[in-house]
Amino acid sequence: MDGAGPIETHWFDGRSPRARAVTLRIEGAELLLHAADGEQRRYPLARVRWPERRTHGQRQTELPDGGLIQHADAAGWDAWWRASGQREGAVVGWMQSWRATLVAMAGSVVFLAAAWVWGVPWLSQTLAHQVPDSLDTRIGQQSLRQLDRLFLGPSELPQKQQEDLRQRFTALVERAYPQGDAPHWELAFHASPVLGANAFALPGGFIVMTDELVELLHDQPDAIVGVLAHELGHVEHRDGLDLMVRASLISALVGVVLGDASGFLATVPATLATQAYSRDAERRADAHAARLLHASGIPPSAMVVFFERMLKEDGEDGEGGPKPAQGRGDDSDDGARGASLPIAIASHPDHGERIRFFREWQVDAQR
Repeated sequence: MDGAGPIETHWFDGRSPRARAVTLRIEGAELLLHAADGEQRRYPLARVRWPERRTHGQRQTELPDGGLIQHADAAGWDAWWRASGQREGAVVGWMQSWRATLVAMAGSVVFLAAAWVWGVPWLSQTLAHQVPDSLDTRIGQQSLRQLDRLFLGPSELPQKQQEDLRQRFTALVERAYPQGDAPHWELAFHASPVLGANAFALPGGFIVMTDELVELLHDQPDAIVGVLAHELGHVEHRDGLDLMVRASLISALVGVVLGDASGFLATVPATLATQAYSRDAERRADAHAARLLHASGIPPSAMVVFFERMLKEDGEDGEGGPKPAQGRGDDSDDGARGASLPIAIASHPDHGERIRFFREWQVDAQR
């Protein structure tokens, strides 16, 4: 249909900043432009970038030669455009429909919720286990170097004590993995007044135990190797790398929803979600520790004393009140005090739950 007649408007030819008065008409599959000075141009309709219909604002039409049509009367332009036989795309129609908008919003919420609950955890686990061992090791080395600069100092434990604990743990791993299929691990002791009594596993199998934790359990070597067995569970399941990937995916997902200006806000749900996810990893690592202790002839209840002492530590804040919760490093055991590690924030099941788990653990229940 081309019986709508012409429309008078303004044209910028792409060379001059001054607008020129023109008349437009649609004939067949072409847009005809007639300038007041006699210049004429023809454009295939398929190559003209028509403006989307909006409630407010002028209409701007981009021409294939770089020119631009500006029409201040939006309603007049829309009426002429429809009378000329043109039709809006389905997307534009949906944008103008409040029902379609509500459906789209509901669909987006469902998609984001599904991605949050199932998609991100599955994808992070999949990606974490696809990372080559060499890259996993490099990530762990870089993380350890960063921690050395920020939180860790040289161990002050006697070398003989360090070697004795290392041999105890080596013996436990060899008994628990008689086929020699234990994950690669490297144990290092460091002093850290900032982190306090703590142990954590980094990507690449790097396990760090602080002097403060060794001092806390100086008379409980079985509990110390139990903590290390817990960290080896994180190594086996690549929990450190999983949390790194998961936090990045969640930040990206929230950034898509909130936009480019949401950099700071995006870190909040990422942190909260990572905390919730890490509880499952902690329970799994506790179960791993219990199995390794049992396989080595050590009762898993040996871990109870660790959590009981952590309860005592957490209950003393110097002011007679409970100690406030603070950031903890990824894969670290409860009781860490001070700044959070730069890998990811982690949260853990409460001490009481973990005490009950190790005290009541039964081998038959784990089969």
